[in-house]
Amino acid sequence: MLTDLIQIGGAGPAGLAAAITLARAGRRVLVHELQGEVGHRFGGDFQGLENWSTQHDVLDQLREAGIGTAFTAKACSRAEVFDAWGNRYEIESNKTFFYLVERGPGPGTLDTALLEQARGLGVEVRFNSRLDRLEGAGILAAGPKAADAIAVGYHFETPMDDGVWVILDDELAPQGYAYLLIMNGRGTVKSCMFSGFKQEHLYVQRTVAAFQRLVGLEMLNPRLHGGVGNFHMPARAVTGGHPVVGEAAGFQDFLWGFGMRYAIHSGVLAARSLLEGKYYDMFWRLELEPPMWNSMVNRALFGLLGNRGYRWILRRNQAQRWDAHRVLQRLYQPWPIKRLLLPWARTRYSSRRQDESCDHINCTCVWCRHGNHHLADAQKGCGG
Repeated sequence: MLTDLIQIGGAGPAGLAAAITLARAGRRVLVHELQGEVGHRFGGDFQGLENWSTQHDVLDQLREAGIGTAFTAKACSRAEVFDAWGNRYEIESNKTFFYLVERGPGPGTLDTALLEQARGLGVEVRFNSRLDRLEGAGILAAGPKAADAIAVGYHFETPMDDGVWVILDDELAPQGYAYLLIMNGRGTVKSCMFSGFKQEHLYVQRTVAAFQRLVGLEMLNPRLHGGVGNFHMPARAVTGGHPVVGEAAGFQDFLWGFGMRYAIHSGVLAARSLLEGKYYDMFWRLELEPPMWNSMVNRALFGLLGNRGYRWILRRNQAQRWDAHRVLQRLYQPWPIKRLLLPWARTRYSSRRQDESCDHINCTCVWCRHGNHHLADAQKGCGG
């Protein structure tokens, strides 16, 4: 068994997926997590594990990659969507278009399942541990670097039945969507907005009121919660020779912010690059870049629709009885026409973060902060 230690900064899905992959190959792995528990920033948040971008089921793909699925995952093939005028549309599919999962610490969550699998393979996870410098082999998985989108709302208990509800209304969630997810007597209601962050409290109030009016939302013991999403197409996803994974690299769906699948996959790819001695940038560009630039074009097109455009699409869905999984899968295919639209999409979308990748072979800082470097810096390493 190989004993060279590999360190990972961050115990989110990307970092733990990398740790699991490395440990399965017999490597000794140490994961540093700044917070005192896994999934600290989510605290029971319900999220969707996307299942529409490929024909292959995401849970099967995880298992084939050696990532366990011992977390609660509710298959969702039906949702109710409302337009800005309160009209209801049923979205259905013959296949699961996403799995509803819980994030954060506690039994049954995705984060806890990954942590337990990693530890079962011998991975050491140190909580309340800050990785300021990374010497030797390692992977950086420290989470988002900026807020390109925010999701703000409440976690709560409820007597309501399980379900998924969405509202497309820029007065509730500018260029995004408001959503209500309920599973096993608990729920999450949020406004996912791509602009208008300074008025987030107003949008949350409108979102809660809309769901109370449209579906009879009942919240018991509501707890305010918010999160950020970071969408970025990096020039390189390597810092000081270390792969950068998940939202630390900006890997995220530009259209609707589904990022768990990207995070886990990027962690596996980073681990493979270390195990096989190959360039990580080659791995992620081959497997992650096409769906990412495709979703950037989708985001730019979505931004042109507005409330009337959302209603037009929902009405067409209702009239033609589209299968949601099939439509979403086609939407996420990198058609040649979309490739032609990419330069235009880049002018329509700009991430709030800068590309801080560092090419220095001797760099030990967890995230390079220097910007422009000179040869002298490269010879002595950057100080972080």
